Amino acid sequence: MKESSKSKEYEKTAPQQTAGSPTPMRTYRDRIFRMVFQEKRELLELYNAMNGTDYTRQEDLEITTLENAIYLNMKNDLSFLLYDRLTLYEHQSTDNPNMPLRDLLYVADLYSNLVRDRNIYSTQRISLPEPRFVEFYNGIKKIPERSERKLSDAYAHSTEEPALELKTLVLNINPGNNQELMDKCRTLKEYMIFVEKVRKYRKLLSLEQAVERAVTECMDEDVLADFLRKNRAEVIKVGIYEYNEELHIQMERDEAMEAGFQRGIEEGKAEGKAEGIWLQRLCLIRKQLSKGQSLEEIADLLDMDLQKVQEICSLISENPNAGDGELYELYQS
Repeated sequence: MKESSKSKEYEKTAPQQTAGSPTPMRTYRDRIFRMVFQEKRELLELYNAMNGTDYTRQEDLEITTLENAIYLNMKNDLSFLLYDRLTLYEHQSTDNPNMPLRDLLYVADLYSNLVRDRNIYSTQRISLPEPRFVEFYNGIKKIPERSERKLSDAYAHSTEEPALELKTLVLNINPGNNQELMDKCRTLKEYMIFVEKVRKYRKLLSLEQAVERAVTECMDEDVLADFLRKNRAEVIKVGIYEYNEELHIQMERDEAMEAGFQRGIEEGKAEGKAEGIWLQRLCLIRKQLSKGQSLEEIADLLDMDLQKVQEICSLISENPNAGDGELYELYQS
């Protein structure tokens, strides 16, 4: 494909923290997926595989990833400009129905950065790069090979033609899915080989041993070999955190669900299942609040609607001495 000349209209204007600016709410916790594709060569390879292009000029790809958005506690995985198109890639190991909303917040902040030196009240139209949103999913929950999430799905009252819509393409990159894409993008295929090795050895070894063995084995088999040799220590450190967090959240969910269901069974309530689910959420939210997590972070980590998290947190705050059962009854009323 012939490469068009790069538009000069979109200058990278990543937010800078100036003297007196508020301290960001928390540092970005990296992910191996982001580490693998943060270099332009690998990112261009993935873009070409996704779009059937054959671009080679790395200098025409401009990274716009939100590293540290001031005021807003937002960090996206990967975003970049290439030939007047703004692309946002997100990686998920959990099924997250709120991804279109997250993408909306990300792209609004990115657009704000791109036009910060332009007069948006001018009579001349400001040209914008067209956005594309993709979620790469590799969690253990089975989802379709290819699907779409829409912002309008979250609207309280749906309409045939919503005034504001955003569509996120969801690609399942687990083994056996989207094979054509995997064949076109060797780096993505090798990333999933690494992930599968970690999952395999986690069943036999400690998490640290599993990650180390996966790293060593991949290097021996020429899987992400150059990347792993350069970043071995950091990959092991990040991998241990990443997979431990994933396992911890799943265990908390399972334990809370079991406790909630058992409570419903013991009390013989017809609505035991509904109460069990609510008590599960309450238990998880309490734990995350005790760790100092924000409401947005809790909603993200637990794949819950932010409004629901806010409602439960308000009940906890307004009724500090109430037991879990009392809180549930208050919520019902």
